[in-house]
Amino acid sequence: GAWNLSSDQGNLGTLYVTNVRVVWFASLAENFNVSIPYLQIVALKIRDSKFGPAFVVETSMHAGSYVLGFRIDPDVFKEVSALWKVYSNAPIIGVDFEIEAVPKSLDQNTLKRIQDGQDVVQNVASDAFAAYYADEGQKNADRKPVFEPSIGLAVEKLRDGVTLEALW
Repeated sequence: GAWNLSSDQGNLGTLYVTNVRVVWFASLAENFNVSIPYLQIVALKIRDSKFGPAFVVETSMHAGSYVLGFRIDPDVFKEVSALWKVYSNAPIIGVDFEIEAVPKSLDQNTLKRIQDGQDVVQNVASDAFAAYYADEGQKNADRKPVFEPSIGLAVEKLRDGVTLEALW
């Protein structure tokens, strides 16, 4: 285990070392933990403490300027120092990728607009039924009924220019 020396008695926990960060968490308190990316470390040292030699991690101003101490095996300090130096020389900031081909410009990807044949209808069949109901100014008024002998029924008086045959 690794002791965190932030309090007077120290807290026993587990220290994980990866290629991008150092993580420590307490064995008895799950809310007492720290995860320090190498990107935020400014110094790694060994200092004397009342618990003996301590592995000290100093974080950058952007990470809160913390000074964290751990009581660990000296070989772990060497390993973390080596990983931090390698990371500092070539940081891993995200996913590595290679651009295979340069994408085409917008002008190269834009297609010219082609207008197909002009389908203009010359003779439009009149919709007498719609025209009959679109009678301007007469929409709310009923016409007086008149007898239509061709069908033998009384119908509303037709508008001028409209025939019964055109409506059917």
